[in-house]
Amino acid sequence: MKVTALPTLISASPTTPTGIEPSKVVARPNRDRLIGTIEQLASIGAKPDGSVCRRGFSPEDVQGRELLAHWMKQLGMQVRVDAAGNLIGRLEGLDPHRPALVTGSHLDTVPTGGRFDGALGVLAGLEACRALQDQSIRLRHGIELIAFADEESTMVGCKGLTGTASDAPESYATSNGQPIQDNLARIGGHWPSLASARRSDEAYAAFLELHVEQGGVLEQRGDAIGVVEGVVGQRRFSIKVQGQANHAGTTPMGLRQDALVAASRLVLAVEAMAARHPGDPVATVGRLEVWPNAANVVPGAVALTVDLRDVDPTVLDQLVEELMQQVERIGAETGCPIAVDPQFSVDPTPADALVMATITEAAADLGLSHSHLPSRASHDAQEVGRRWPMGMIFVPSRGGLSHSAAEFTSDEQCWAGTAVLLETLLRLDRQLP
Repeated sequence: MKVTALPTLISASPTTPTGIEPSKVVARPNRDRLIGTIEQLASIGAKPDGSVCRRGFSPEDVQGRELLAHWMKQLGMQVRVDAAGNLIGRLEGLDPHRPALVTGSHLDTVPTGGRFDGALGVLAGLEACRALQDQSIRLRHGIELIAFADEESTMVGCKGLTGTASDAPESYATSNGQPIQDNLARIGGHWPSLASARRSDEAYAAFLELHVEQGGVLEQRGDAIGVVEGVVGQRRFSIKVQGQANHAGTTPMGLRQDALVAASRLVLAVEAMAARHPGDPVATVGRLEVWPNAANVVPGAVALTVDLRDVDPTVLDQLVEELMQQVERIGAETGCPIAVDPQFSVDPTPADALVMATITEAAADLGLSHSHLPSRASHDAQEVGRRWPMGMIFVPSRGGLSHSAAEFTSDEQCWAGTAVLLETLLRLDRQLP
């Protein structure tokens, strides 16, 4: 991957007036400071195998949030926690009546997570604010930096902020198995006031999230920056194939009603329909259960899941239609009835055209190779982008690995992504009302 060195920093004079036109000053993140914050946060929840564990609402999650709040207060940000548990720091703009430019991600991790997933987006936003302060740059819009609550499990933070959070406590499957009410209280949230976390339509001008790709596309392309086209939608199904269990030795091949054979044909059909479809959708059979699962018995039933993802809702609809056609065909040809039960449906969230174009221009002007791609994993941006203009910046993940100790993005790549984030914020400040 080629990363061209960024232009030399042009320092603003200490007497530079507040509100200087951002285009007159080149502001760049401080690489050593950025990497230092990444390392310091990664020490919270660090495991001997190199992984990081800060499950949402855990003592480690609380400690990480306290450290971020300390850093934001040092920067002079107004810091608060809303009812949904979101930790929010704000740098006021020249015009307090303008909607804010917002950036951030999450600090919580999966049980054996890496040091970059989520955390990089939060700490890059912090470094962008620090870089603006270094140069005495104050934007027209205020900037809000958000560490969203419990992204890896309930996503209560981003859903609370957008007003889509459920008010039924039992609908939240928390990672520690404890009630969402108690968990929110641990991090400063307040379940009875959850509805108050919803922000008004006029609160935000745009939302930017920097994130590691968690896939291998950018590395394979050799690009430094991914301009995310949107977060894919999902359609997931639970499928039951019903055959007839019978003796494996005494049942001739022509007299079998083998549920596993029918299920195998469906697995291959799912793979083929995504591979040949125009565009770049993905389709996965991720779970397979066979009954009675004995070496000398013709399988009598199979349960499996099908997961379909694409950034275009029309493509998702087409894939679902083809899946149903394949189910009907395979069921008829094998004599095995196949039942399909929809599990859930999540609509795609496209990136805003202006925000996406601004990210592209920022990367290009910084001399960083870049290309467009969808995000096939869910992020806080997926929910936030349903209400406000949204854009995401990806940086490469070595080997495409994430949610593991092997997750790795180099110092140079982290810094380059942060530089694009900062430059995009500067440009959006000039472009947006």
